[in-house]
Amino acid sequence: MTWGIPTHLFLQIHVAISLVALVAGLIALYSWLSGKVSNGWTALFLVMIILTSVTGFPLPPFGLDPPRMVGILSLILLAIAVLAIYVFRVSGPWRWIFIVTAMTALYLDAFVGVIQAFAKLSFLHELAPNGSEPPFVIVQVVVLAIFVVLGFLAVRRFHPEPANS
Repeated sequence: MTWGIPTHLFLQIHVAISLVALVAGLIALYSWLSGKVSNGWTALFLVMIILTSVTGFPLPPFGLDPPRMVGILSLILLAIAVLAIYVFRVSGPWRWIFIVTAMTALYLDAFVGVIQAFAKLSFLHELAPNGSEPPFVIVQVVVLAIFVVLGFLAVRRFHPEPANS
Protein backbone atom coordinates (compact mmCIF):
# COMPACT_ATOMS: atom_id res chain seq x y z
CA MET A 1 0.00 0.00 0.00
CA THR A 2 1.18 3.49 -0.86
CA TRP A 3 -0.73 6.37 0.69
CA GLY A 4 -3.64 3.96 1.25
CA ILE A 5 -3.67 2.86 -2.40
CA PRO A 6 -2.42 -0.54 -3.61
CA THR A 7 1.14 0.06 -4.81
CA HIS A 8 0.55 -1.26 -8.34
CA LEU A 9 -2.40 1.15 -8.74
CA PHE A 10 -0.40 4.02 -7.21
CA LEU A 11 2.37 3.34 -9.75
CA GLN A 12 -0.15 3.48 -12.60
CA ILE A 13 -1.45 6.81 -11.28
CA HIS A 14 2.14 8.10 -11.03
CA VAL A 15 2.84 7.08 -14.64
CA ALA A 16 -0.41 8.67 -15.86
CA ILE A 17 0.45 11.92 -14.05
CA SER A 18 3.91 11.86 -15.61
CA LEU A 19 2.51 11.37 -19.11
CA VAL A 20 -0.01 14.19 -18.65
CA ALA A 21 2.86 16.40 -17.43
CA LEU A 22 4.92 15.53 -20.50
CA VAL A 23 2.10 16.26 -22.95
CA ALA A 24 1.05 19.47 -21.16
CA GLY A 25 4.69 20.53 -21.02
CA LEU A 26 5.15 19.99 -24.76
CA ILE A 27 2.00 22.01 -25.50
CA ALA A 28 3.15 24.77 -23.13
CA LEU A 29 6.58 24.66 -24.80
CA TYR A 30 4.90 25.32 -28.13
CA SER A 31 3.40 28.50 -26.67
CA TRP A 32 6.77 29.53 -25.22
CA LEU A 33 8.34 29.01 -28.64
CA SER A 34 5.61 31.30 -29.99
CA GLY A 35 6.69 33.95 -27.47
CA LYS A 36 3.62 33.64 -25.25
CA VAL A 37 2.42 31.99 -22.07
CA SER A 38 -0.48 29.61 -22.44
CA ASN A 39 -1.61 30.09 -18.85
CA GLY A 40 -3.76 26.96 -18.70
CA TRP A 41 -1.23 24.59 -20.26
CA THR A 42 1.66 26.09 -18.32
CA ALA A 43 -0.24 25.77 -15.03
CA LEU A 44 -1.31 22.21 -15.84
CA PHE A 45 2.26 21.31 -16.74
CA LEU A 46 3.67 22.80 -13.53
CA VAL A 47 1.08 21.12 -11.30
CA MET A 48 1.42 17.74 -13.00
CA ILE A 49 5.22 17.78 -13.13
CA ILE A 50 5.35 18.67 -9.42
CA LEU A 51 2.91 15.82 -8.72
CA THR A 52 5.10 13.50 -10.79
CA SER A 53 8.06 14.15 -8.51
CA VAL A 54 6.03 14.05 -5.30
CA THR A 55 4.31 10.76 -6.17
CA GLY A 56 7.65 9.16 -7.07
CA PHE A 57 9.06 9.40 -3.55
CA PRO A 58 6.80 6.87 -1.75
CA LEU A 59 7.35 4.17 -4.39
CA PRO A 60 9.66 1.26 -3.53
CA PRO A 61 12.55 0.64 -3.40
CA PHE A 62 13.21 3.14 -0.66
CA GLY A 63 16.35 5.15 0.01
CA LEU A 64 18.24 7.92 -1.72
CA ASP A 65 18.66 6.49 -5.21
CA PRO A 66 19.02 8.07 -8.67
CA PRO A 67 15.25 8.38 -9.29
CA ARG A 68 14.79 10.26 -6.01
CA MET A 69 17.77 12.49 -6.76
CA VAL A 70 16.14 13.35 -10.10
CA GLY A 71 12.92 14.06 -8.20
CA ILE A 72 14.70 16.35 -5.74
CA LEU A 73 16.46 18.21 -8.58
CA SER A 74 13.17 18.53 -10.45
CA LEU A 75 11.36 19.94 -7.40
CA ILE A 76 14.13 22.51 -6.85
CA LEU A 77 13.93 23.57 -10.51
CA LEU A 78 10.14 23.72 -10.36
CA ALA A 79 10.17 25.86 -7.20
CA ILE A 80 12.32 28.35 -9.08
CA ALA A 81 10.08 28.14 -12.18
CA VAL A 82 6.95 28.77 -10.09
CA LEU A 83 8.60 31.77 -8.44
CA ALA A 84 9.75 33.08 -11.82
CA ILE A 85 6.32 32.93 -13.45
CA TYR A 86 3.90 33.59 -10.59
CA VAL A 87 5.88 35.84 -8.24
CA PHE A 88 8.29 37.67 -10.53
CA ARG A 89 5.96 37.52 -13.57
CA VAL A 90 8.80 36.45 -15.91
CA SER A 91 10.16 39.99 -15.92
CA GLY A 92 13.81 40.78 -16.55
CA PRO A 93 16.09 37.80 -15.95
CA TRP A 94 13.17 35.77 -14.58
CA ARG A 95 12.04 35.27 -18.18
CA TRP A 96 15.00 33.09 -19.12
CA ILE A 97 15.22 31.60 -15.61
CA PHE A 98 11.64 30.37 -16.02
CA ILE A 99 12.34 28.82 -19.42
CA VAL A 100 15.58 27.13 -18.33
CA THR A 101 14.13 25.67 -15.13
CA ALA A 102 10.81 24.60 -16.69
CA MET A 103 12.55 23.12 -19.74
CA THR A 104 15.03 21.24 -17.57
CA ALA A 105 12.21 19.78 -15.48
CA LEU A 106 10.39 18.80 -18.68
CA TYR A 107 13.58 17.21 -20.01
CA LEU A 108 14.03 15.23 -16.78
CA ASP A 109 10.51 13.84 -17.19
CA ALA A 110 11.34 12.82 -20.77
CA PHE A 111 14.72 11.41 -19.63
CA VAL A 112 13.01 9.18 -17.07
CA GLY A 113 10.35 8.29 -19.66
CA VAL A 114 13.04 7.00 -22.02
CA ILE A 115 14.60 4.96 -19.20
CA GLN A 116 11.21 3.48 -18.32
CA ALA A 117 10.36 2.80 -21.98
CA PHE A 118 13.57 0.81 -22.45
CA ALA A 119 12.99 -1.03 -19.17
CA LYS A 120 9.30 -1.85 -19.63
CA LEU A 121 8.61 -2.14 -23.38
CA SER A 122 9.86 -5.50 -24.58
CA PHE A 123 10.76 -4.38 -28.12
CA LEU A 124 12.96 -1.61 -26.69
CA HIS A 125 14.28 -3.72 -23.84
CA GLU A 126 15.59 -6.26 -26.36
CA LEU A 127 17.65 -3.47 -27.96
CA ALA A 128 19.21 -2.38 -24.67
CA PRO A 129 18.65 -4.88 -21.84
CA ASN A 130 21.20 -3.19 -19.56
CA GLY A 131 20.31 0.39 -20.39
CA SER A 132 23.81 1.18 -21.55
CA GLU A 133 23.82 -0.20 -25.09
CA PRO A 134 24.15 2.09 -28.13
CA PRO A 135 20.40 2.29 -28.97
CA PHE A 136 19.63 3.53 -25.45
CA VAL A 137 22.52 6.00 -25.43
CA ILE A 138 21.63 7.29 -28.91
CA VAL A 139 18.00 7.90 -27.94
CA GLN A 140 19.02 9.71 -24.73
CA VAL A 141 21.53 11.89 -26.61
CA VAL A 142 18.94 12.73 -29.29
CA VAL A 143 16.33 13.62 -26.65
CA LEU A 144 18.87 15.80 -24.84
CA ALA A 145 19.87 17.53 -28.09
CA ILE A 146 16.23 18.22 -28.97
CA PHE A 147 15.59 19.75 -25.54
CA VAL A 148 18.75 21.86 -25.68
CA VAL A 149 17.80 23.25 -29.11
CA LEU A 150 14.17 23.85 -28.12
CA GLY A 151 15.25 25.41 -24.83
CA PHE A 152 17.65 27.75 -26.61
CA LEU A 153 14.91 28.75 -29.07
CA ALA A 154 12.40 29.23 -26.27
CA VAL A 155 14.79 31.51 -24.35
CA ARG A 156 15.27 33.61 -27.49
CA ARG A 157 11.59 33.73 -28.48
CA PHE A 158 9.74 33.83 -25.14
CA HIS A 159 8.77 37.46 -24.56
CA PRO A 160 5.28 37.45 -23.03
CA GLU A 161 3.25 40.61 -22.69
CA PRO A 162 3.87 42.30 -19.33
CA ALA A 163 1.17 41.49 -16.80
CA ASN A 164 -0.99 44.37 -15.64
CA SER A 165 -0.38 44.84 -11.94
